[in-house]
Amino acid sequence: MRIAVLACDALRKEIDHFVDGDEDIVHKEYLEFGLHLHPDELKAVIEERLRGLVGKVDAVFLGYGHCQSLQGIAQAAPLPTVMLETEDCIAALLTTERYHAEKRNGGITWFYPAGWAVNGTPGIIRLFHLDSVEEYPPEYFLKIMFDGFSRCLFIDTGMPGAEECEACSRDLARTLELRHERCSGSLAMIEEAIARTKAVARAVSGGAP
Repeated sequence: MRIAVLACDALRKEIDHFVDGDEDIVHKEYLEFGLHLHPDELKAVIEERLRGLVGKVDAVFLGYGHCQSLQGIAQAAPLPTVMLETEDCIAALLTTERYHAEKRNGGITWFYPAGWAVNGTPGIIRLFHLDSVEEYPPEYFLKIMFDGFSRCLFIDTGMPGAEECEACSRDLARTLELRHERCSGSLAMIEEAIARTKAVARAVSGGAP
């Protein structure tokens, strides 16, 4: 079998946990997580990458949720493609039910999975291009953007380096004067989607069950 992984960099550690060393994975590419802020561009980039994989692999694991613009992209792909059938990567790590429960848990929450938190406050500043304005420090605009948020929820999926990532999360919460909380995530949805990709690739390649 020949499987490609095309995924968001925010899920790199969680996906690598399942695919590193797997001889069936012949192509692996992670796209910058900031692309989700530009849905049309994200869709265009993914479609281009999928076209480039035609004839090279039997199936693709697309490590994305629907992310505003990707609904139906797997069905329209030019080769067998399996994605995370949920609204975004936060829901993929928490489950949809828990995601929405946490959204209702008292005020507006900034969900901060380890894959983002590893970049800390500087990563958020770069993500929103707040370092390009010279008149004011980036934190000035960051606080304006997060006005109305009440907490920062760090999502620990059990990957190595969680302590450092949580420290970055706590630093962001202090900077923005938000309540900081921590919860455990789940890898079940990622694991299940990768298993489905393997089953599709096996069927396409004619491999043994």
